[in-house]
Amino acid sequence: MSNGSAVSVKRRSLLVYGLVLLQALVLAGVAVSYYAVGWFGQDVRVRTVPVDPRDLLYGDYVTLSYDISRLDPSLWKDPGSRAERGKTIFVVAAPGADGLFEAKAAYGSKPSAGQGEVVLKGRINYNWDDAIAVKYGIEKYYVPENTGQALEEKADRLIVHLKVAPWGQAVIQGLEDRKD
Repeated sequence: MSNGSAVSVKRRSLLVYGLVLLQALVLAGVAVSYYAVGWFGQDVRVRTVPVDPRDLLYGDYVTLSYDISRLDPSLWKDPGSRAERGKTIFVVAAPGADGLFEAKAAYGSKPSAGQGEVVLKGRINYNWDDAIAVKYGIEKYYVPENTGQALEEKADRLIVHLKVAPWGQAVIQGLEDRKD
């Protein structure tokens, strides 16, 4: 075997090891990003209106719709762009008088959050003249089997506890009954 082919084999081996390491790092990054929301996220509570479907693979879940998922178009504060379907949106939310978070503004690029505010990252589902519909990736909440119906009956009296990371990702921490 010549010296040149030995170097070529070593380079290929290093390349293969490098690619395997890169894939492992990407997978670890995805897993860590989910847990990082819990470590660095701010606690947020929002109102919901759930519906109870069933997933054959995962069991019962509640589909959640939030007050902050339907925005008034006047909240769009990004003068250089339009709120278009499929576009990333950043919603600034702050606690209202009752302590539940409400949407205060929406942008096409990430703004800085003020004191007591959080910035939620979502995707515009549709934009009509009277509303901007936003999906945040927290619209499904899996529940123990045969408990979804009970949650559906309490649809107008639920509050969702979220953790919102500084980069806008949100994770559901739990549900509670609203006491009003």
